[in-house]
Amino acid sequence: MQLHIKNTFTKELPADPIEQNTRRQVEKACFSYVTPRIPSAPSLVHVSKDMATTLGLSEDDLETQRFLNMVTGAKVLEDTAPYAMCYGGHQFGHWAGQLGDGRAINLTEITHNNKRWALQLKGAGATPYSRTADGLAVLRSSIREHLCSEAMYHLGVPTTRSLSLALSGDKVLRDMLYDGNADYEKGAIVCRVAPNFIRFGSFEIFASRQDSETLKTLVDYTIKHFYPQYEGGTKEGYLGFFNEVVQNTLEMIVHWQRVGFVHGVMNTDNMSILGLTIDYGPYGWLEGYDPGWTPNTTDRQNKRYRFGNQPQIGLWNLLQLANALFPLIEDAAPLEAILQTYHTEYPKKYIAMMREKLGLQSALDTDIQLIADLEKNLQASETDMTIFFRNLALVSKDESKNVETTFFAFGEAEVHAERSRNAKAETESHTEPVEVPSHSLKSAFYKPEEITGTILSDWEAWLLAYQKRLSQEHLTNAERATQMNRVNPKYVLRNYISQLVIDEADKGNYELLNEIYTLLKKPYDEQPEYEHWFTKRPEWARNKVGCSMLSCSS
Repeated sequence: MQLHIKNTFTKELPADPIEQNTRRQVEKACFSYVTPRIPSAPSLVHVSKDMATTLGLSEDDLETQRFLNMVTGAKVLEDTAPYAMCYGGHQFGHWAGQLGDGRAINLTEITHNNKRWALQLKGAGATPYSRTADGLAVLRSSIREHLCSEAMYHLGVPTTRSLSLALSGDKVLRDMLYDGNADYEKGAIVCRVAPNFIRFGSFEIFASRQDSETLKTLVDYTIKHFYPQYEGGTKEGYLGFFNEVVQNTLEMIVHWQRVGFVHGVMNTDNMSILGLTIDYGPYGWLEGYDPGWTPNTTDRQNKRYRFGNQPQIGLWNLLQLANALFPLIEDAAPLEAILQTYHTEYPKKYIAMMREKLGLQSALDTDIQLIADLEKNLQASETDMTIFFRNLALVSKDESKNVETTFFAFGEAEVHAERSRNAKAETESHTEPVEVPSHSLKSAFYKPEEITGTILSDWEAWLLAYQKRLSQEHLTNAERATQMNRVNPKYVLRNYISQLVIDEADKGNYELLNEIYTLLKKPYDEQPEYEHWFTKRPEWARNKVGCSMLSCSS
């Protein structure tokens, strides 16, 4: 196994002079050296061969003891010195002070094909930043991180990646719901990969301590290696750098809204300086379209990080980054102007994204109202976002096709059949997904019997307006469907699917994990062999732990 090791973070940035692995406040340093905890009986569960190839690793490399040692922390690679990063952050809107890599240890940086990658273990033991925690992770959360990182990549969403998922062989005590019922779970380790793991909070911590010297060193390092089009050490370079971060963050969040992803914990320490989705904790995908939904039990009351608020939180977090960079720029006006571009550009980019989801090539002023009416209708009765937008491509622009009859004629027999399927789902073992007819718009409704009266009339009116709008486009129905299916995924990592994988993995069965990983590599393809996963969340999963709301426990 040949890795091209080229450490820059530890060579160019100040290190914590204290080498003992004790919890403490770390001053004037970007990182602390830490040796991963040696697991008792490490074993591989799954490897992303795509990511391995990207790193220059062969399939034979993945079978070696050296690879297993690397991705579990069992043995430190030669010519490397693992470390944990120092950063702070705002958590749920409040400054939390020093946070840092409490359960993550960076192994090294490698280069391949002129690209730089940092390898990081999550769950490999305590660091000076672990506070009262143990620095470990459990299998359930590690499965969710491993699968979601790769799922997001294949969806085209900017993200960190996951190279591998492994068992440590150790038991880890966790209180999954923070309700006083702690229990031991299987310990696990994920090897995460990204060009870097620098966060907004990496800059905030030094600004909060008025340590402008270390702040400048870190910003100049970040510009040199990741934003080299700008000149570090200059006001213009710092402003250009900040503007790029703003645009990258904006692009990422538009992608989140496109696929219905809810991060769940958009604290500033969970915001990548590269505009990558980072730290997969209590995330989720919208089942029913609901801008007010958050998957995080900690956020249940205030819903700060709800789906519909993610764009605003992105801007708020960028404001905190601007405040952190201010000591180097000492001019608020240009920073405020850059933030204003986010405020003005997001609505434009959102409407452009929604036009793509609707299959509209041209831009008309009336599209804004068409989109607003659609969002209102989607919320009027619980409507599965993924299924609805995927099947919207079935609507014909031929006005002779009666869309309301084709898609919304809910007869008594159909309603009875739908109720029977739901009842069956509640009584059957949840190890098998429930099959329902999938190639119609009505299959997106969780309670089709509610689509009556005003709700039905509003849907019929919208569909006719949509059909009329399509008649103004030059693409054929087939061409439009192809375009729509490139931005509207058929398969996403629903929480109940993750939970099924976790349940099987807890029993030592990884077949379902392999199946779902394969499925998520081609989320926009029809994949008829996996058609049974193109279905609404079954009723048994509506309020089940791990399938609806989740905690930050890992």
